[in-house]
Amino acid sequence: MTDPAEDEELVRRFLAGDQHAFAILVERHQTRVFNVSLRVLGNPDDARDATQDTFLSMLRKLSQFRGDSAFTTWLHRVTVNSCYDILRKRRRQPRLRLIGDEDDPMPETGPPVADHADATVGSIDVSRALQEIPEEYRVTLVLADVQDVAYEEIARILDVPIGTVKSRVHRGRIALARAMGLDMPGREPTSAPPPSERES
Repeated sequence: MTDPAEDEELVRRFLAGDQHAFAILVERHQTRVFNVSLRVLGNPDDARDATQDTFLSMLRKLSQFRGDSAFTTWLHRVTVNSCYDILRKRRRQPRLRLIGDEDDPMPETGPPVADHADATVGSIDVSRALQEIPEEYRVTLVLADVQDVAYEEIARILDVPIGTVKSRVHRGRIALARAMGLDMPGREPTSAPPPSERES
């Protein structure tokens, strides 16, 4: 189902009634959407749900895409919002742990296809460590360090100043290092800063 058309052209074709164009967009971006969702959520089932929600939202909201930014920027924003929705649902649900769970190994949460972060993981499970850091840091790190999204684009995706993106990446990397057992004394705490510090 390959098609050399740019994403924006496929959007125009879909809005003009070409259903096949939407299928091409899904095929082209489903791996990226799943990988972002998996790194943010840490659970393959939740990541699949977020991926499905993302493309359902895309189907409903594609007419709102104006082309002011790249299609991938818009799609990343929809993906992040789907992840946040699932994280909010998680917080509302009581967490049940079966006796003996602590002794059981965690299930493998790697993506179905490798992203470039896998080359640097080694024996350390970065995916699990990501789940230990605040959500706003986690999302920013996934976009910046796993997906190689530029800071300027992340600022547009998250609708925050670029200074906030840089701050979250910096603080997130410190928090991630600590979660991986690479504690750095005297550095930033792993908890999220108060709102007044987030725009620095």
